[in-house]
Amino acid sequence: MKTVRVAAAVIEADGRIFATQRGYGELKGGWEFPGGKIEAGETPRQALKREVMEELDTEISVGDLIDTIEYDYPTFHLSMDCFWCKIISGDLVLKEHKAAKWLSKDRLESVEWLPADITLIDVIRGSM
Repeated sequence: MKTVRVAAAVIEADGRIFATQRGYGELKGGWEFPGGKIEAGETPRQALKREVMEELDTEISVGDLIDTIEYDYPTFHLSMDCFWCKIISGDLVLKEHKAAKWLSKDRLESVEWLPADITLIDVIRGSM
């Protein structure tokens, strides 16, 4: 089974977390933390800054690593480095996602998270 390495941004502002709904691919419609694949020669932090700029037209600062999630989907193994992030500039323009929401601590489970992403919810809630 192939392994896909990605970095994910847990963007926090005013006590809320930014969630995006996938608009493409086999996991279309599921909710996730924005981010994407780590390219050859990139660190996870570099990949995350690039992906958020490409997908959301927003510059972020990448903070501490929250966790690395290892999850087996039916067609691939996901290795996802998840970081706390803050917005530096930009308006979170949806270029590839279907929808987005800012979720408060008590509303984190109000969307249908993708299986790998939902494993972070308790950790995030406990850190907010």
